[in-house]
Amino acid sequence: MHGDEASNRELVAGIVEGAPTAENVSLLVCPPYPYLASVASQLEGTNVALGAQNVSEHEIGAYTGEVAPGMLRDVGCRYAIVGHSERRTLYGETSEQVAEKMAAALDAGLIPILCIGETLDEREADRTEQVVGEQLAAAVERNGIAAFASSVIAYEPVWAIGTGRTATPEQAQDVHRYIRSVLAGHNASVAENVQILYGGSVKGDNAAGLFGMPDIDGGLIGGASLKPADFLAIASAATEI
Repeated sequence: MHGDEASNRELVAGIVEGAPTAENVSLLVCPPYPYLASVASQLEGTNVALGAQNVSEHEIGAYTGEVAPGMLRDVGCRYAIVGHSERRTLYGETSEQVAEKMAAALDAGLIPILCIGETLDEREADRTEQVVGEQLAAAVERNGIAAFASSVIAYEPVWAIGTGRTATPEQAQDVHRYIRSVLAGHNASVAENVQILYGGSVKGDNAAGLFGMPDIDGGLIGGASLKPADFLAIASAATEI
């Protein structure tokens, strides 16, 4: 929940101007709902895609304050984040509700970015794989393994977001490998090809180390996406992998 019309336009212009052209790197931005249409217009004809930070699990109806997946598609979104850690922790979204949001996004032709991850208490209790596995299982049970051929996963260690603590590349890789192994238990081809992003305080100075891990395919960037130079430093690191 950052920015306004003028600052968003400046931010997006900076990202578009400096966006790498490497074929192995894709970029997208997910502005707040009120600015989706204006950012969509600004991104038209560029190689930067548009996504939403959230989406309703309902297609249509009396759900005041919610935004339907078809509406997001209508204004130019290709992606929608579902189950972001803040939606889970601050607004009580359950894994079952997140799985429904994933289904709704897919039905509307959007690419869901499914966020999963553990809190500090859960990590210190050595429950990382249990928590991540349960969150992932809910999505597989509702949508089937084939749905992940048209989806993206983002691993968010909640304990490493805005806390000053950062997962090492090896710690992140361990969880990414686990996520891929869970999917491989259902379908090896889907598991091999699904993009799994890392979303725990990625910055220009740690991006290369993270992206160099075999099961880390990119980043879901938070604070470092608010300044073009910071975001583009991460994008540049991705081009070198």
